[in-house]
Amino acid sequence: MLEGFTEYGYWGLLFASFLAATILPFSSEVVFMALIALGMDVWSCIAYATVGNAAGGATCYYLGRLGKIEWLEKWFKIKRESIDRTIQQLQGRGAVMGFFGFLPAVGDIMLVALGFMRANTTVVMVSMSIGKFVRYVVIGFGLDQLISL
Repeated sequence: MLEGFTEYGYWGLLFASFLAATILPFSSEVVFMALIALGMDVWSCIAYATVGNAAGGATCYYLGRLGKIEWLEKWFKIKRESIDRTIQQLQGRGAVMGFFGFLPAVGDIMLVALGFMRANTTVVMVSMSIGKFVRYVVIGFGLDQLISL
């Protein structure tokens, strides 16, 4: 399945990154690293992956902002206890916690919880995008260094 995304180059990476940042269990890093290994431009891969992943993260945030935990439980199989626990952990820490939206599994739930808490949208989006950008820079240039060896 992941090979299909690499066939579409940067656009495939953007779509894979979007899907990976939603609640779906999917890994954009595989597509990201495959495209870099195939010789595609590292900065372009970083840009497309960041935009796709940030759009997916924004989707999680706005799903949480809808405030319907029942929908999240039913359609995305997120347990109420998980959302409640995450909200408790985020209380008082502010919207900058969106930076950690890149973390596997908990990052998506964290963004949903920030939306549910009505955290400052601008701060969440900016901090989330920076976190996702930093992650792709580290992975991209780390892989690029490994390939050049």
